[in-house]
Amino acid sequence: MTKKINNKFAKLVKYYNLINYNLVYNNQSINRYNKKPFATNKKKLEKLEKLIITISSIKNCELKKNANNLVFADGNPDASVMIIGEGPGANEDKEGLPFVGRAGQLLDKMLNSINLNRQNVYISNVVNYRPPMNRKPSEEEIKRYLPFLTKHIEIINPKILVLLGSTALNAIIGNQEVISKARGKWTQKQIGLCKTEVIASFHPAFLMRQPDQKKLAWIDLKMIRKKLFDLKTKIET
Repeated sequence: MTKKINNKFAKLVKYYNLINYNLVYNNQSINRYNKKPFATNKKKLEKLEKLIITISSIKNCELKKNANNLVFADGNPDASVMIIGEGPGANEDKEGLPFVGRAGQLLDKMLNSINLNRQNVYISNVVNYRPPMNRKPSEEEIKRYLPFLTKHIEIINPKILVLLGSTALNAIIGNQEVISKARGKWTQKQIGLCKTEVIASFHPAFLMRQPDQKKLAWIDLKMIRKKLFDLKTKIET
């Protein structure tokens, strides 16, 4: 069983490189192997590795059964900004990393517009395995993976949490509002041991289908940039 897990998640083990306690990333949505190292807290990395193992050991999960890879995270675990999407798609399932397809390329452009990139943000999803046919995760699936997401947020402990799309919004905030009304509003929320500023915005995949909404997403991006300034947050470039 251990050998099977190690084989399946060898990419993740290498990715987190716990021998040297460095995490390495690239700010492009393709070719992620020209990497820059980050010095990261050893204890934090141990917690992340433990969370990966916990998620990979989940039983009787249809998402896991039909997926190729666990998709855990990308970016800098010391980042002040954590971004939560919905779930992996086909490209993400293939590479084992979030937001690497067309929506990921748009996300990279959006981040670059406010001088952010995968060197200075941290990215994950509500669920860690690809839903079949790229469907939305069910309420039961979201509920099952929410403790993992809560722990993930708690470990990263971001100052700003960005929720992309209705699935992330509903998982963290609840079903009280639709994304079109909830976006662009700051709320302070306690998530596990993490107290953070939360804002919702449209998912890049939605913006690709509804490009006229990009103007609203730009407003949200500027709000994130201003919040970083107000919090006097130093961003690594």
